[in-house]
Amino acid sequence: MINRRKWTVLTATAISATAIFSIATHATLHATSHATSHAIASSGGRAAGASGYHVSKTIPVGGEGFWDYITVDPEARRVYVSHGTHVVVLDADTQAVVGDIPDTQGVHGIAIASDAGRGFVSNGRANNITMFDLKTLKTLATIPAGTNPDAIIFDAATKRVFAMNGRSGDITAINAADGKVAGTIPVGGKLEFAAADGKGTVYVNVEDKSELVHIDAGKLTVLHRWPLAPCTEPSGLAIDTKTRRLFVGCDNKMMAIVNADTGKIVTTVPTGEGTDANGFDPATSFAFSSNGEGTLTVVHEDSADKFTVVENVPTKKSARTMALDLKTHNIFLPAADFDPPPAGEKRPKMKPDSFVVLMLTR
Repeated sequence: MINRRKWTVLTATAISATAIFSIATHATLHATSHATSHAIASSGGRAAGASGYHVSKTIPVGGEGFWDYITVDPEARRVYVSHGTHVVVLDADTQAVVGDIPDTQGVHGIAIASDAGRGFVSNGRANNITMFDLKTLKTLATIPAGTNPDAIIFDAATKRVFAMNGRSGDITAINAADGKVAGTIPVGGKLEFAAADGKGTVYVNVEDKSELVHIDAGKLTVLHRWPLAPCTEPSGLAIDTKTRRLFVGCDNKMMAIVNADTGKIVTTVPTGEGTDANGFDPATSFAFSSNGEGTLTVVHEDSADKFTVVENVPTKKSARTMALDLKTHNIFLPAADFDPPPAGEKRPKMKPDSFVVLMLTR
C-alpha cells in the first residue's frame, strides 16, 4: 500500500515527470531502428523497447475510489482489480468486465486458492477478509483479521492464506479449504507485501523497519529477521523459486535482490520512483518493478548473482501496482488521473471515472 507521503511526492512531480517522459519517448523513438520502430502499440503510440513490453491497451473501468493491488488468476483467466469498496473482475483474454465482488471496504489485495475453489479479499477498513467462490464470485464468509489487513497471499505448500495486517503488525493465517483462522503471527511494524517459496515458508516486508521477515507457514512462527539496508521502506516483493532469489521494491528507487536462504543482499539495481509492487516471470527471467512515476522497470536475471536493468517502459503516472499473467506474460497495471490536492489537504483528488487498467504486452 502506498502511503500519503508517496502520493504527495508523485503529485508534486507530475508536470516535470510528464515533460521528462515526453522527451525520453521522443529520444527513444528517434534512436530506434526501423526493425524495432514498427512495433508501436495501437493505443498510446509507444514503441516496444529492449524487453518488447509496451502499453498495448487501456481498459476503461471508471467509477469512484482508490485502488491498491491487482491479481491475475492464470487458470481461470480472470483479473481481480481492487477498487475502493469492491473488486472489479476482468476477463484476462478479452479484458471485458465479467463480474464484481461487492462490500469489500477499503480493499487492498486478492489471493487465489485454485485447488479450494476459493478467493480471499483483504478489507482494510473493515478489518476482515472476504472469502468468495471462484466460479460464482459469491461471498461465502467474512473472516476476522487484524487491524487494516493489507497484502494477502496464498501458500500452496500449507494451503493457507496469509493476510498482512498493516496496523496491528501481525499476520492472520487462514485455512483456504474452510476459511477458518489457523492462527495469528505477531511480527511488529508496518507489514507490506509477501511471497511464498512453495516449500512452506513465507517472506514479508516490514516497511517502517526496512527489514525482511522469514516465516514458517506451517508452525506460524518467525524464523529470521533480515535487515535490508541500503534498501529503505520496502513494499513490493516477488520470488524466483528456482534460484531462491527475492526481489524487493524499495522506496529509495532501487530493487534489492536477496538470497532467500541466507537473507543476504546479492545486489541492488536502480528502478523508477514510487514503486509499490514487484513481479517475476520464470519463463523470461524478467523481474519487474511498477513505479508510480509512470514507468515499469524491467530487470533481467542473467544468473543467480547477476542482474541487468533492461529498460524503464513508459506506463502512466500513478501505475504503482502490477499483476503478471504467467500464461500470456501480459502485465496489468491500474492507474487514474488526478487533480492537485484541495486546499489544506495533502492527498491528490482522483478525477471522476478516470480509473483504468493498462495492459502491457510483448
